[in-house]
Amino acid sequence: MAPFYAMTVSEFVAALGLKGHDVFDLEWRLSEGQGALIAAWTGLSPETVQAMTFRELGSAARMMIARKNRHTCPLCPEELHRKSAALPWRFSCPVHAVEFRDATGETLSDRFGADCFKKLEGHAEAGAAYLDAWARSAGQGDLEAPEVLQVLTARHRRASPPNVDEQPRMSLQTRRDYHDFLTTPILRQALTVVVPEYDQVAPVLTKPVRPGLHALAQGSLLQAFALTVGIDRIIEDPVKWAISIKLMSDAEGQGRVREALRSWPLSLRRRISARFWRAERDESARQSAEKAARQRQSHKYRTIQSHKYRYRIS
Repeated sequence: MAPFYAMTVSEFVAALGLKGHDVFDLEWRLSEGQGALIAAWTGLSPETVQAMTFRELGSAARMMIARKNRHTCPLCPEELHRKSAALPWRFSCPVHAVEFRDATGETLSDRFGADCFKKLEGHAEAGAAYLDAWARSAGQGDLEAPEVLQVLTARHRRASPPNVDEQPRMSLQTRRDYHDFLTTPILRQALTVVVPEYDQVAPVLTKPVRPGLHALAQGSLLQAFALTVGIDRIIEDPVKWAISIKLMSDAEGQGRVREALRSWPLSLRRRISARFWRAERDESARQSAEKAARQRQSHKYRTIQSHKYRYRIS
């Protein structure tokens, strides 16, 4: 509101008679008296003033709220800070209906490609609605957002250097120059299993996210979008994705994933355990069949080569 009156925020707060109050605290918990004071000074109704605060959000969501816009809308004035832009699960401007841009000026559709982004957008919208409900302490069913994020950010495999698919094309000399980068261990998290699209486009060194709620509270635009998509996918079918993560995990990772799942309802964990045993058996059988097929193919190739060699000798 301060720019509307051509004031700085501190000048505006002082003019309201609230000098010494932290603006973020006012936005979070504005008393009725303070709201009435601002309403009288600005000509707005007390209800309108209160609607500009975050009072409807629960205390657990406070760490999610940024003091300013997290990301920028190219059509909004820089000094204007919208309420929705302070939330990590908002990815477009509610006024102009355009995508937010990150610090580099890139949009999510730039990063993923228009077709892939369009496919993910529905998951992101559903995930955002779920996070909104959690932030307002509304009912969410079997799982709460922190429980899902704990699984998404679990380290399902041992940290390892960038694999070939994650490395850019480079000459031998460049590889030598970037030896430290190519040998830097990268955390491997379940998010890349649930949202493989993120795994494909995220810069390798910034691919890991912070654990739990901090992943959303302190993540980049790309990370927050991937996490919101991942939340919706897990909510849609928690058993399927929990099993997929465990199947992709190494021995240590399975232990960490199992620990992250402890906060899930017992009924869900029992279903996961029952189906995981069968999925693990089927996966083992599939791998054995593939190995046998490769061995047969290799034997066939060696036989053909052997015939060709004898033919040349004769």
